[in-house]
Amino acid sequence: MSARSKARKQALDLLFEADIRGTNALETLNARDIVEEGPDARPIRDYTKALVGGVNDNSRKIDELISTYAKGWDMDRLPNVDRNILRLGIYEILWASDIPDAVAIDEALDLARELSTDDSASYIHGVLGRIASLKENLSI
Repeated sequence: MSARSKARKQALDLLFEADIRGTNALETLNARDIVEEGPDARPIRDYTKALVGGVNDNSRKIDELISTYAKGWDMDRLPNVDRNILRLGIYEILWASDIPDAVAIDEALDLARELSTDDSASYIHGVLGRIASLKENLSI
């Protein structure tokens, strides 16, 4: 697994925890970032911090896009893991200019296959593919 893939998984874990607890994702990230030496050290990867910060900073627009393009699903009805995979994918597609759209989508699908259901992966693929195809026309 590449370093960026590990960072995405770590970001998903933090976003998922914040979503479940109803807390701010940046506060969750800061609470989990233990940088001291020793067995309890759990430093957060820089790319994880960038992802969580980016999703947090753009959360209103990201959630609006999910609500618009996740046909047949309300935000509250989406499984928490799927909702946060979509948040990560949308952030990378729209704001992470150094990540090709296909890579962002593939990484999201890998997370969905690993942590959710086969149906979730195909659904996430459809939503992210639609957003990627419309990104030039979206006002962000």
